[in-house]
Amino acid sequence: MRAAATCAAACTAALGLPLLLVLLSTGQSPAAGAGAGRAGAPTDYAKTDIPPAYLRWYLDAANTCPGLPWNVLAAIGKTESDHGRSTAPGVHTGENHAGAGGPMQFLAPTWAAYGVDGDHDGRKDRYNPADAIHGAARLLCANGAGKGGRHLSRAIWHYNHSDHYVRTVLARAARYATPTPTGTGRAALAVRAALRWLGTPYSWGGGGPSGPTYGIDHGRGIKGFDCSGLTQHAWAQAGARLPRIAADQYHAGPHVPRSQLKPGDLLFFATNPRNPATIHHVGIYLGHGRMIHAPQTGDVVRISPFTGNPTRERQYAGATRPTPHTTST
Repeated sequence: MRAAATCAAACTAALGLPLLLVLLSTGQSPAAGAGAGRAGAPTDYAKTDIPPAYLRWYLDAANTCPGLPWNVLAAIGKTESDHGRSTAPGVHTGENHAGAGGPMQFLAPTWAAYGVDGDHDGRKDRYNPADAIHGAARLLCANGAGKGGRHLSRAIWHYNHSDHYVRTVLARAARYATPTPTGTGRAALAVRAALRWLGTPYSWGGGGPSGPTYGIDHGRGIKGFDCSGLTQHAWAQAGARLPRIAADQYHAGPHVPRSQLKPGDLLFFATNPRNPATIHHVGIYLGHGRMIHAPQTGDVVRISPFTGNPTRERQYAGATRPTPHTTST
């Protein structure tokens, strides 16, 4: 290792609409593809990119820290050493210029504190992939990675003390456990646009067609997205102009029955699901019961369970499918 408020129906007070501060259950962490506490099964890309032995160790090591997504652990391994394939100094022997060694790039003092005998051979060796990966899981867990949300992001930051590093890891994690959108349709473009910003901070009133922006009120000073800012941006890249407010986005496009949901559709959540005026949150359906969204202040853009999440199920108000003919308000 090298050295609360949610998106409401009115995401900006400047529009003169009521701000509904409804604290939502946020599912699990940014690693259900960057994902939830328990990330999905490895994608074909993960199976191709990660050596089989490493993949097994990532999966096994994640199980030692309930809630730690295996794909985040794998993304760190990719970032640090390309799963041990790097020929850079310190990966296989010795240390790099910062004193780090092994496939997970541990400093000697950190290894002394968190090293694990992952393959049970009686030794704790930071150059042994099984040991190093289990040690990384232990270190991440000690920093709160199993708690999800901002705790996971903070744990990743502690691994390398870089915001860029956090974003890189979360983006790679998403690719390992998230089906890659196929085709060249507009919905796939919108999904890809949203995935690009995994790990970006939530900012009340932040974001728009051009990307993340500084927010307002308690989002002031934070550059990022709120829920409808993210959806507006993602679909702008696919040629559809959405209104800025989540409740307005609900009326900007044909409604889709839940049984016919496709990746890219917008999912809406309300205090009273029968009353669209109470919509306070929107996300982008990813498929397999998951969505990409900007959850709440203190969190980051991430992928969370939708199907089976009690709060999301209870507050689900419907879905729409944006089109290029959607106009802004």
